[in-house]
Amino acid sequence: MIVIDGSEGEGGGAVVRVSTALAAVTSRSVRVYNIRARRPRSGLSHQHLTAVRAVARISNGTLRGDELGSMELEFSPGRVTGGTFNFDVKTAGSTGLVLQAIMVAAAASEGEIDVTVSGGTDVLWAPTCDYLREVTIPVLEMMGYSARIEIIRRGYYPEGGGRVHAIIEPSELRPITLEESEIHAVRGISHSRNLPVHVAERQAESAMKILRGAGLDVDIMVEDASGPVGRGSGITLWAEGNTRLGAVSLGKPGKRAEKVGSEAARELLGFIESGSPLDRYMGDQIIPYMALTGDSRVRTCELTLHAETNILLSEKITGRRFRVEGERGGPATIEAL
Repeated sequence: MIVIDGSEGEGGGAVVRVSTALAAVTSRSVRVYNIRARRPRSGLSHQHLTAVRAVARISNGTLRGDELGSMELEFSPGRVTGGTFNFDVKTAGSTGLVLQAIMVAAAASEGEIDVTVSGGTDVLWAPTCDYLREVTIPVLEMMGYSARIEIIRRGYYPEGGGRVHAIIEPSELRPITLEESEIHAVRGISHSRNLPVHVAERQAESAMKILRGAGLDVDIMVEDASGPVGRGSGITLWAEGNTRLGAVSLGKPGKRAEKVGSEAARELLGFIESGSPLDRYMGDQIIPYMALTGDSRVRTCELTLHAETNILLSEKITGRRFRVEGERGGPATIEAL
């Protein structure tokens, strides 16, 4: 059994999610202790609990210590054979983070995985489901991964209530080399729920003004919805070309719609101008997949602590060695040997 100190690296929920997902895809048992030990609320939260239980379900595995607030977890995977699954975070916890774990675990599935996850689709400190659909999956498709995501209903903090549906097909991953970017267009979606329609429109207009000012071809769709559950807004932008780069900003009470749009636009513009083919978020998300293929080399605009942590976990669980050229906080080339 592989033993992981959950306080290592970034020390958050990503440690337990990535550890269990990689354990499932490599058929190795893992024990994680000190889960989120340095966080104000230590132990497993609802979204982490949903993620590890989802990984256990799709891999026909067993869990010990899967309780709210638990500081230690043991996981022994079975086979990932495919099937239909439903998971509910029960809060505004991130559906995107749950899907991230499922997607890694499903990388070697023997059959199609049809999964629905309920919770928050557009929440802080997590990839939006738009980002997963428009950035994560297109980049992983370059490695042979096959999946599609449909957002059935958006869920915002604090009510949640969102629902996302994903289908992951069996696939054979292949190595990737991605060191330069060629961007030809920017697309996006600006959305709101139970708010005046001008909120989503102003977010989009603010983002387009900045991006068109930089000479980019930009088109942002506006989505306005109403319903019995929740209110909120946000914008996800992505750059298209030989790769995908993405940026997200979410609304909150007192935050002007123009600021929501400009935040995402300026972040995306920074990623584009860096010349790197991976943004700072995809730079860590791709690492578990590189560990499964080896012989891969990518460049990211920023080496983050999350990326360093994923490298550490990937090396421990898969045995794959990585080499990094660059320092944390700056551009870097990451190689899976």
